[in-house]
Amino acid sequence: MRTRLHLLGTLCIIVIVVFAAPARGQLGYDRRGSDYLTFIVRPADPAICASRCERDSRCHAWSFSYPLTKNLAATCTLMKRVSPRIKDDCCVSGVRGAGVIEPQRGAIEFSIDRTGGDYHNFGVASDPAGAPCEVACKADNHCRAWTYVRPGYVDATARCYLKNRLTRPRHKPCCISGVVR
Repeated sequence: MRTRLHLLGTLCIIVIVVFAAPARGQLGYDRRGSDYLTFIVRPADPAICASRCERDSRCHAWSFSYPLTKNLAATCTLMKRVSPRIKDDCCVSGVRGAGVIEPQRGAIEFSIDRTGGDYHNFGVASDPAGAPCEVACKADNHCRAWTYVRPGYVDATARCYLKNRLTRPRHKPCCISGVVR
């Protein structure tokens, strides 16, 4: 009997912790409706949008749109109610009380720019994980690392930078990088 009560108590604590944890802002999702403020974000960083929501008592949810996806510049929309999230690669969205969470996919580095070591760059199709850039680097024996720059940061289209040496990673929301060799 005592073991059952202990097990039940542990289960209740786990349920409370899981449901009490704040929802997180997530890459690749938009929230629509209940907008009360939209503004341009410079520099184009979703963390600025999340932070602005934190400081505004009217804000319950937010949505950040990367440049040249839905608008010509990166924008942040603050919302007075929490609407359901909708899968959309244009955006990062979340609710008040949460930071920005980016996917963890092994060797792919989200919001990382590896500045320097560039020996070739070219336009590529827009891709939320930078896959065309990774494929190009793996196919080139000189390439050691790559950086994919989202549309709207350097050019109207996405750009791929192949690198012949490893450089220090730097946090920049414009970019997705990876090391191949």
